[in-house]
Amino acid sequence: MRITRDEMFMRIAHVVAERGTCPRARVGAVIINQSNNIVAIGYNGRPSGEPHCEDTGCHMEDGHCTATHSEVNAIKHIWVLGTGPYTLYVTHVPCGKCREAILGVGTIERVVYKIPYRYEGPESFTEGGVIFERYQGS
Repeated sequence: MRITRDEMFMRIAHVVAERGTCPRARVGAVIINQSNNIVAIGYNGRPSGEPHCEDTGCHMEDGHCTATHSEVNAIKHIWVLGTGPYTLYVTHVPCGKCREAILGVGTIERVVYKIPYRYEGPESFTEGGVIFERYQGS
């Protein structure tokens, strides 16, 4: 049976998450354009050139690891494209800072996430004109 695009891109996000270097949560993100082509991927980890969390432990500030989040790493790649709209698939619901980055880029119209991870709120919501929806597939 043929899988849906949502399922395909969510599976890809989970594969991308395996590159993450923070043991607290391995998170993957995939951004696609209107033609359903992948334009960016990202996973969470320390900035380039710095030691990985899995090697030296997480660098914590205010109870959070300072590793760059997957959504931010993916968004960095679409800043130069500037066009849109885009859909972002991410393995975990975006945190507040990542939601700010998503809204700030101005070209992402839909975010599909799978794992609520420390989030208590509605499974689907709209924020700043961006639709956030929990993926219901397996």
